[in-house]
Amino acid sequence: MSVFRRTQADAQERRSEPRRRVDARGLILADGQEFLCLIVDVSDGGLRVRVDRAVGLPPTLVVVDLASGTACEAEVRWAKGQELGLKCSIKSTALNGLVPGRLTAARDAWLRRRSP
Repeated sequence: MSVFRRTQADAQERRSEPRRRVDARGLILADGQEFLCLIVDVSDGGLRVRVDRAVGLPPTLVVVDLASGTACEAEVRWAKGQELGLKCSIKSTALNGLVPGRLTAARDAWLRRRSP
């Protein structure tokens, strides 16, 4: 084995928080646009999402978990094709009831798209 090749165990050692696989329907809000996504996995500090096509996104955005009705403000840490690694700047915020003004668009999008 090459000393330059990274094993999966080495990659996991670099992570500061463990990931949990979720496969949840999500929605990305960025610059007044909405993109459906799949939330692939989450950790305490961020999440990995998959979009249906590679899109140019701004460095900061909001991700809505449609099933749980929560949103997090995040910054893009990496992008590889259709997958994005995001670091959440704050803990997820519930979208039912009162929300901060900066998440009003996320709440409205969740109300439009949530499952009955």
